[in-house]
Amino acid sequence: MPRVSQDQLEARRHEILGAARGCFARYGYEGATVRRLEEATGLSRGAIFHHFRDKDSLFLAVAEDDAAAMVETVARNGLVQVMRDLLDRAGASGDTAGWLGSQLEVSRRLRTDPEFAKRWAERSAAIASATRERLERQRDAGVLRDDVPVEVLTQFLELAYDGLVLHLATGRPAGELSRVLDVVEEAVRRS
Repeated sequence: MPRVSQDQLEARRHEILGAARGCFARYGYEGATVRRLEEATGLSRGAIFHHFRDKDSLFLAVAEDDAAAMVETVARNGLVQVMRDLLDRAGASGDTAGWLGSQLEVSRRLRTDPEFAKRWAERSAAIASATRERLERQRDAGVLRDDVPVEVLTQFLELAYDGLVLHLATGRPAGELSRVLDVVEEAVRRS
């Protein structure tokens, strides 16, 4: 039997995450049955669960993958850039289902699953921390307004982000949201 390299295992894991993201987005956590996950990935349950302990671990890996990408973007370019990227995806394809679906499912599970909420707390803290750290760097560089505490600006940006996610999730058109994000960005910058 040929040996599988670590690169091949990582590539397969990445493929599973991508297909599972679409399946969770389309059917939600409950509706993404093992059979649907098999169809989405083109793999058997054994192949899927060779990489992930169970469906819950697979979902958490999808959500963690999305959160890690978000933390990277926030650290480099800020939370407003995450919102702009989301709008770009909505505009380019008219569909944000993969990412948005996992965000909505995370939100639902945070409300209904205390164990998941405990596991998710550190991911959420990483996003807030990256946002705070970026805002502090901007404040130190003289770019950010200094009349409002960084913690309040962090919460303001998180609320704007949550509002954008809700807006897109309810199927409302993006319309002038790019200009709205300009206003959000201007609200945190020094005059």
